[in-house]
Amino acid sequence: MDGTFSLVLLLLFVWCLGARRMERYELTAPAAFVLTGLLLAEGIGVLDLALPHETVTALAEVTLVWVLFTDAARLSFRALRPELGLCVRLLGVGLPLCVALGSLLAAALLPGVSGWGALYVGAALAPTDAALGATMMVNPEVPARIRRLINVESGLNDGIVTPFVVLALAGVTAAEGTAAPGASGQALVELLIGAAYGVALGLVAGLLLRAALRAGWATEDFAGAGVLALALLGYTSALALGGNGFVAAFLAGLAFGSAHGAPPRVLLYVEQSASLLSVLVWLVFGALLLPAVFDALTWQAVLYAVLSLTVVRMVPVALSLVGSGLDVRSVLFVGWFGPRGLASIIFGLLALEELSGPDRRTLVPVVGATVLLSVLAHGLTSAPLAKRYGRTAPVPTVPPPPELPELPVRAMAAGGLHGLRRRARNRRNPH
Repeated sequence: MDGTFSLVLLLLFVWCLGARRMERYELTAPAAFVLTGLLLAEGIGVLDLALPHETVTALAEVTLVWVLFTDAARLSFRALRPELGLCVRLLGVGLPLCVALGSLLAAALLPGVSGWGALYVGAALAPTDAALGATMMVNPEVPARIRRLINVESGLNDGIVTPFVVLALAGVTAAEGTAAPGASGQALVELLIGAAYGVALGLVAGLLLRAALRAGWATEDFAGAGVLALALLGYTSALALGGNGFVAAFLAGLAFGSAHGAPPRVLLYVEQSASLLSVLVWLVFGALLLPAVFDALTWQAVLYAVLSLTVVRMVPVALSLVGSGLDVRSVLFVGWFGPRGLASIIFGLLALEELSGPDRRTLVPVVGATVLLSVLAHGLTSAPLAKRYGRTAPVPTVPPPPELPELPVRAMAAGGLHGLRRRARNRRNPH
């Protein structure tokens, strides 16, 4: 086990050394670590990640908590006011339609799947991940309005669908007989408790931090570590109170972000910590989850993956943006760039640990196949489609909105934000 852990640490350090060099290949960290994990575990056999169930579950849960909290906390609703209507359309109309359409497709296509299992698949594969389109997300040739819209959708939809995933997993385990009777009703009560507690905790903590910084009692250097602890506190204390920790962490992040008023760098420490665990999750996905996917892969799972990334995603997006004022090219661009990534992987890992029997052999491969296809498809098309769309995108007739907030580290392309911006400036101003 010590050798495996040392190899993982070595991989992280080697990526750090060569990240900027990988810029020319448009290679993102998620794609690199998925392929590395699969190659070293299955191809060469030098990476043994046969981790205890408790370790895999803890890694998935802590990563999801930090991701939910930071994605919610770093959003500025004041800066998003110009695109608020579009965000509401995508999250309030497009996302529910995507979950519903994905659930119906799962019920019709996947053999032996119950209603709860179909809901799990539809909800687990609805959230998007900007990390797989990082080169597009930091490309100034793509209008800031579109990048901002995709960024915000990716930051919020995982937290919104988490309650549906939790309820669906509770329903599946109850049907399998591995959970106590009334598990679904108990899960709903836990969601309500977690929601109320998360909002209260985030507001109080945000106001306290703002007051402490203004009074000079707190320092920004240590505030990041405090916020890191706050995110986990929201999860663990919600569980202690009988609530759902994931929902509490997400809503605590939203409330904290609207109340603290601190500089964005206060969240940097949490984002970097989430980045580290996210990379490990991608490695575990390639080394642990993908082999299980390949062993139980069916043509129905492959077909569902293709439809999930196209019809199930793009049709709801198009319907939600009818009458929004966006042209057809922009609607298609937003619809295509709905990569399935980190949140879906974590939901898949949780299902891998909680489910057993036929449900596990049916549901987990669908999630894994969809994410793998997304890693390949969106990773390969991010740069060329962004470049093509940027050249033909309509020129805005109104003043541009505020600068797009930088993405978390885990969503950056290998070469980083500055290299992409430099290349874009050089293309626009060759002299």
